[in-house]
Amino acid sequence: MNTIKPLNLSAFALLVLAGCSATLQAQVSAPKEFITAPAAVVKKAPVTENELKRWSHLDLIKDSIPGMSVDKAYAELLKGKTGKKVIVGVVDSGVDIEHEDLKGVIWKNPKEIPGNGIDDDKNGYIDDINGWNFLGDAVNENLEMTRIVKKGDDGSEQYKQALAQYTEKYEKALKDKEQVDFLLDVHKTIQTALNKKEYKSEDLKLITSTDPKVARSKMVMTQIFTNAGPTFNPETELEDYREHVYNELDFNLNKDFDGRKVLGDNAEDIKSTKYGNNIVFGPDKEKALHGTHVAGIIAQVRGNNLGGDGVADNVEILTVRAVPDGDEYDKDIALAIRYAVDNGAKVINGSFGKSFSPHKQWVYDAIKYAAKKDVLIVHAAGNDGYNIDEKQNINYPNDSEDNVKEFADNVITIGAINKSYGQNVVAGFSNFGKLNVDVFAPGEEIYATIPNNKYKYLQGTSMASPNAAGVAALIRSYYPKLKAAQVKKILMESGVALPEKVVLGEEKPEAVSATESSKTAKMVNAYNALLMAEKMSKK
Repeated sequence: MNTIKPLNLSAFALLVLAGCSATLQAQVSAPKEFITAPAAVVKKAPVTENELKRWSHLDLIKDSIPGMSVDKAYAELLKGKTGKKVIVGVVDSGVDIEHEDLKGVIWKNPKEIPGNGIDDDKNGYIDDINGWNFLGDAVNENLEMTRIVKKGDDGSEQYKQALAQYTEKYEKALKDKEQVDFLLDVHKTIQTALNKKEYKSEDLKLITSTDPKVARSKMVMTQIFTNAGPTFNPETELEDYREHVYNELDFNLNKDFDGRKVLGDNAEDIKSTKYGNNIVFGPDKEKALHGTHVAGIIAQVRGNNLGGDGVADNVEILTVRAVPDGDEYDKDIALAIRYAVDNGAKVINGSFGKSFSPHKQWVYDAIKYAAKKDVLIVHAAGNDGYNIDEKQNINYPNDSEDNVKEFADNVITIGAINKSYGQNVVAGFSNFGKLNVDVFAPGEEIYATIPNNKYKYLQGTSMASPNAAGVAALIRSYYPKLKAAQVKKILMESGVALPEKVVLGEEKPEAVSATESSKTAKMVNAYNALLMAEKMSKK
């Protein structure tokens, strides 16, 4: 599992993320002209809380924030226009379809009669009213490398690579456990000193104890707050980090754990397709956090004063639960794509990925099936800070089987940027690559829905992908005659240029030419995309 799932970055990575100052030129773009990157730069003041909650919708020129100019698009290009309803498939960990900010945009199967226990549309899935749950009651799962290692040494190169990566990841998880246990002890010490469960950075100044442990804890937590920024909540973020690390050891890397046993399905048999159930948020709604956040980025209601705003205003979210807390199975992803396609999705978001894919051909065939049916698949590039063009860093699924030439024209792979335009605009965690990453979109500190009528900031290419998928849905809504391949071309070509040089990678960050980042060296821009769609639709 790359760190796309379940919380995109481990919480600790969030804690130590150092902010960078934004720089921009104040300039006004003429109406109906493409937004372009500024020629000169000036410092941008810190964003307000309201700006932060919806920075991905703001504008590089007007707001000095490298958002997707979504607000500008609605105000200047879409006002008074009526689009066509677009179904967006969210293949993920499940979606809270009862969320206050999503329930009005959830797809309903018109061919099924709710609750009658009959497969009315004869597609093999009984009462699939809002989508399908291919995981049943399964939640936790091994990584694919763990599953390969469990099967034993078959002499293959795949086994050798999986064993090497498994060993490295297991040793790192043990170190992470030491770290999280230390941080939790620091947190508990601060709580005791302040006599309160939740606290903010300014509360630390109230601690005057000379006890060495308390003083050290205060110093550590002060540094964490300095790096993490105003949205950091020690109680929730450290618990997220603890859960992430402990789940790695207890489930993802535990060779004695069988997450699929509860489902009762054979993951090696692609012909056996009738499994799972119709409870699209799974057995524990809280565990549908990732998918609910992704769905919110695309479709949470605009302008209703609840949480954030969705990118697309005329969509229905079709939920396909196929991504556990661990690595997804190739079989589930292949069937999930086909299910979404067969039920009318014109855009499918895939905020998942992994390093090994034993049955990748099943997924490739599903991608080709989607291409034949004119469906665009928007996929997250992954959160390892790697160049995924390199053979040892491939992120599956992809659309270039030989890692040289694409076999389909309906898959677009999205890297992540942050809110500070400059050399550091590409998020350090984001994967990159001139062949396998197409374009970038906002993916750091994105505010959206999570289960049970709550909202949260999350980050990762998992968040960048649905931002781009939302723009794709806008194009398909207002310009429905354009094909999936054309929409992909528009998203790529209409983007705003990255700075000439950008810092790439997380472990060994290096400033290089932006052309090394992706095929386009651009950031998705809704305003430009709709302008280009208008022109292309007239040809």
